[in-house]
Amino acid sequence: MSEEILKALMQLFAIITKQDEGASAKEKLFVETFLKQQLNAEMVSSYLELYQGFLGEGQQEGAEEETKKRKLTSVKDSVKTLSICKKINKTLTQKQKIIVLIRLFELIDSNTASDESSSINQRREIINTVATVFNIEAEEFKNIEIFCQEERLSSLIENPDILLVNETLVPVENGAKIINTEITGTLGLLRIPSEDMYFLRYLGKDIIILNGLPINKSQINLFAYGSTIKFPHGEPIYYSDIHAQFLASADIAKISFEAEGISFKFPNGTVGLKEINISEGPGKLIAIMGGSGAGKTTLLNVLAGLELPSDGIIKINSLDVSREKKKVEGVIGYVAQDDILFEELTVYQNLYFNAKLCFADYSEQELEDAVTKTLKSLGLYDIREIKVGNVLNKKISGGQRKRLNISLELIREPSILFLDEPTSGLSSRDSENVIDLLKELTLKGKLIFVVIHQPSSDIYKMFDKVIILDVGGYQIYNGNPVQAVTYFKKLTDQINAEEGQCPHCGNVNPEQVFNTIDAKVVNEYGNLTELRKVSPKIWRHYFQEHVKIEKAEQINEAPPKSLNLPGFFTQLFVFTKRDVLSKLSNTQYLLINLLEAPLLAFILSFIIRYTDDPQGGYFYGNNENIPAFIFMSIIVALFMGLTVSAEEIIRDAKILKREKFLNLSRLGYISSKIIILFTLSAIQTLLFTVIGNAILGIHEMNMMYWIMLFTLSCTANVIGLNISATFNSAVTIYILIPILLIHQMVLCGAIFSFDKLNRAVGSKETVPIIADVMASRWAFEGLAVTQFKDNKFEKAFFDFEKKESEYDYKSVYWAPKMLVKLDDCKKLLSKGKLDTKENEKLSYTIQLIKNELVKELSINKKFNFDPEDIKGSFAKFDLRSVDYLKNVVTIIQDNYIAQYNDVNNRKDAVMSKFMVDNAKQELFNKTKKEFYNESLADIVKKQTAKNKILEYEGKLLQMKDPIFKDPIRHENPLNYRTHLYSPFKYFANNKYDTFWFNVTVIWIMTFGFVLT
Repeated sequence: MSEEILKALMQLFAIITKQDEGASAKEKLFVETFLKQQLNAEMVSSYLELYQGFLGEGQQEGAEEETKKRKLTSVKDSVKTLSICKKINKTLTQKQKIIVLIRLFELIDSNTASDESSSINQRREIINTVATVFNIEAEEFKNIEIFCQEERLSSLIENPDILLVNETLVPVENGAKIINTEITGTLGLLRIPSEDMYFLRYLGKDIIILNGLPINKSQINLFAYGSTIKFPHGEPIYYSDIHAQFLASADIAKISFEAEGISFKFPNGTVGLKEINISEGPGKLIAIMGGSGAGKTTLLNVLAGLELPSDGIIKINSLDVSREKKKVEGVIGYVAQDDILFEELTVYQNLYFNAKLCFADYSEQELEDAVTKTLKSLGLYDIREIKVGNVLNKKISGGQRKRLNISLELIREPSILFLDEPTSGLSSRDSENVIDLLKELTLKGKLIFVVIHQPSSDIYKMFDKVIILDVGGYQIYNGNPVQAVTYFKKLTDQINAEEGQCPHCGNVNPEQVFNTIDAKVVNEYGNLTELRKVSPKIWRHYFQEHVKIEKAEQINEAPPKSLNLPGFFTQLFVFTKRDVLSKLSNTQYLLINLLEAPLLAFILSFIIRYTDDPQGGYFYGNNENIPAFIFMSIIVALFMGLTVSAEEIIRDAKILKREKFLNLSRLGYISSKIIILFTLSAIQTLLFTVIGNAILGIHEMNMMYWIMLFTLSCTANVIGLNISATFNSAVTIYILIPILLIHQMVLCGAIFSFDKLNRAVGSKETVPIIADVMASRWAFEGLAVTQFKDNKFEKAFFDFEKKESEYDYKSVYWAPKMLVKLDDCKKLLSKGKLDTKENEKLSYTIQLIKNELVKELSINKKFNFDPEDIKGSFAKFDLRSVDYLKNVVTIIQDNYIAQYNDVNNRKDAVMSKFMVDNAKQELFNKTKKEFYNESLADIVKKQTAKNKILEYEGKLLQMKDPIFKDPIRHENPLNYRTHLYSPFKYFANNKYDTFWFNVTVIWIMTFGFVLT
């Protein structure tokens, strides 16, 4: 108590005691006793002098006009009383004010027998004034007054806020609160409902012990959390017993929690828990304690339903928690040891979005009111607009973080709450505040289990019960916290075994319990060994022998639920809004992700903006780096998509665990991530495309580039979410990203030709299957094909060049190759007798010629060859057949030469329109330089390929001009596979443009990854 308050109290005491004849000896003795309870000897003397000084201020010499002086003094004292009370009012808590009020009643009661009634009335008027200024409720003031002044406590039996302890009292019809035990006289306990405080008064002859000290019968004692009353005979009474008596008549939810024979084994076979038994009702704060590795957190997780027990059953209101999860949904709350907070959001936003996901039936105003009320009750309202921050960038204190973390569950007030070390890392004061908050919840009937480590005496005494575990998951105690000390002392025959707390200060040392449990054997040299005096199994045996767990009242009605989940779309909206606000408030995150794309685009395009023009002029058509730019654009899109999403789920791992516990929609959460990431990817790829294409002079292709890069980035987003959900370490994820990118780089078709890969994975005719599962392969082909054939210049000539390429290949490469093959057959046939190898070669060559001719004639129907003649030539293959087939091939060749000339002439006719004058010719050349890139043309035409035609597995494959080559049309209409740079694709008997087909394939991949 501060010096200022003590001075004010001395003045208040003086005003009361100096009425009429002045302070009596008993009143002075009371003040002195009060000071001795608060201060040391030296300060007691100082404040007594101050009290005496205040007493002298109002005294008058002489006896004349005594009545008038008394009245004047009374008026003056009333003004002083108001002034002092207002001063105290701003400093003391309401609990402290009630204690002051009770001390004032004790003061006037200390001299009641010798005072005149008028003097008593004056004193009571002053106390009435004090109570009014202190804002004490009228009903509570009346109860305090009669409790302090009533000479027969038994007469208060009908008061609902007073509990009586006596051996003869019997309940009355209104449900009076009575505990019968063997004592003389009566012990009374007064409850102050507004502050959940209890006061104790004893009128009798027995020596009754309160918290290790005899009760002062002339004083009203505070009965605080964790207090214990011991009697000469009979069982002690604990704070929880008294609290339960008052709670029984309150309007609270009925809850029963029972764990029978709970055992748990880890996946590796290690025993975590062994035959744990718990039976509890509402309104209890229960500590779970034990040494390191005893299984405290394991027990908490099993009780909360996060882990399934190997044996045993857990019931809430007779409902099996593991088998009937839906029925107990919303009944249980769980607060993990680690903070489950969004660091970039404010205190208010963290709680608001959590509430939004829990209360579907709340209006916006009701939601805001609930959040505000919770913040105020936790002392967090003043910091509601401050960001939570993290360990390295603290915004709020550790205690505030813990309280906010707890508030996420408290706002919905679950009937049963589990907390894992809520005080770890906090100061002693913050720890007390947290436990005090939990204790207040039990007053509303909540059942709370708390794993706690090394609590202080004050915190330890706040618990109604303590469950102690020993190494191996053995339950070795379940009962009153203070009694735990005496229990283990008695079992080990220690001196003063009856003393659970210090008889002088009332403190309890929980470490005594664990020192006793873990006591080591001393060897012959006096040194401690690693061997324990009492093993966990023996402690377990003692527990089973000496401690009986009383069964709580079993409730068979449905448990009250405090959870009303909103629908899928509401959850999706809340998840999205929460994540967006979190990202928007992270300036560093925003800057990096928004500047990354334009910066990379500028660096890449500026460096590769190459020209070989002697005059220094730049044209897109002359830049040899355009294929490399397309390739790098794809890698950048993949890189940005992966890095922006790779930590999204792992960062929320703790939050996901909690939201899974609440049974929130996993699909809603993932969908919110996808919406945000896709939006961010759309912005990034748009910035990259616009800047990169502008610098490199890629005209009229922004939309196509953006669609492809955005599609690719979205795929990378979802791949990133997959690896984020799979691995539990950010380091592992960022090691994996380069591996994923390297595969995409190698198999996209830009660096290595697919027909020159390892034979185990490569392919000569079509794109290898291993490459088809790479999104980069579809993206590179799609961009390269559309950039070549759909640009403003090539569009006018693509169909002509495609026909030219086809006719040129058939006449210049295919027909001569067929004639060579026929000549080979002729040589072998002319030889006469052939050996095995020569026979195999002849058979192979004949089959190749047959395959090619059949395919050619089926494609080109205008050749009027008699099918029977063709078939007959292969039925009996001889020299005449060779001559006939050579004639067929020559006719086909001549036909293709004629068609080539015709197409070439038509193309020249079109081109001639651009050459009629110098202006049009200049425009033609400029358009070609701005839209037609020679290096890209070389890539899609495979101009550098040594073999323009390739013999492979009994077929002749066209290797030149893949961009002009028609795709393979398979018998199976669902078979899409064809060569790289095909201008279009066949699928399901339909023809599709390569760009849009490839975009569709990548989106199908994306949706597949969404499912995984």
